[in-house]
Amino acid sequence: FADVNSPSIASSFDQEAAAVLMARIAVFKAEVDDSPDVLRWLDRMLICLCQKYADYMKEDPVSFRLTDYFSIYPQFMFHLWRSQFLQVFNNSHDETAFYRHILNEEDLNNSLIMIQPTLMPYTFDVGPQPVLLDSALIKPDVILLLDTFFHILIFHGETVAQWRKAGYQDQDGYENFKELLENPVADAQDLLVDCFPIPRYIVCGQGGNQARFLLPKLNPLTIHMSTSMIGTAQAAGAGQAIFTDVSLQ
Repeated sequence: FADVNSPSIASSFDQEAAAVLMARIAVFKAEVDDSPDVLRWLDRMLICLCQKYADYMKEDPVSFRLTDYFSIYPQFMFHLWRSQFLQVFNNSHDETAFYRHILNEEDLNNSLIMIQPTLMPYTFDVGPQPVLLDSALIKPDVILLLDTFFHILIFHGETVAQWRKAGYQDQDGYENFKELLENPVADAQDLLVDCFPIPRYIVCGQGGNQARFLLPKLNPLTIHMSTSMIGTAQAAGAGQAIFTDVSLQ
């Protein structure tokens, strides 16, 4: 066994495996402990890891640094903290039991998708590529494809949703728009073929009630508006998604 202070421990740290292991331990603890106690335990474990392996100067948050061996582990814990495995409000006992059972049964890659879903933006200018879960990606001219393992969701920005509703994709001269709509659908179908159990397939637009499946998965941007701004053009320009949760940043 390596010495507790050996640098080989840090260099051998597997962030993905550690995140899944912590998720399964947290789910086990959630069966016997209250949810707030489990969340506090997760916080303490992350703090202990950072105290041990991060570089920082006391009382100077700007100096905090984690090496590449630990760089993405905190974001896994952030999304686990906010996941349906531990935040069970508005879920039935059956749903919660199902989600936790699947987490314990699936392999590493699928478990990571459950903890931190994958997100792909589609635009006219740039091809799709995986990005971090961030509410700043909700834009009028962007389509988002979200894979949570339990849901495959296509989200249309406000402008895209309006054009789609107006049927522009069926008119001459809008071939690029038609292709933009078809690309995420084709990719979603490829994901559905390989998934078991079959995830729920959702297509929604900005402002629709089905968007509730997307917004809780995104890193929130807290937007403060005065009462006088609500319902005005200034408020609409400030953003459509209003979050009050803590941001990953």
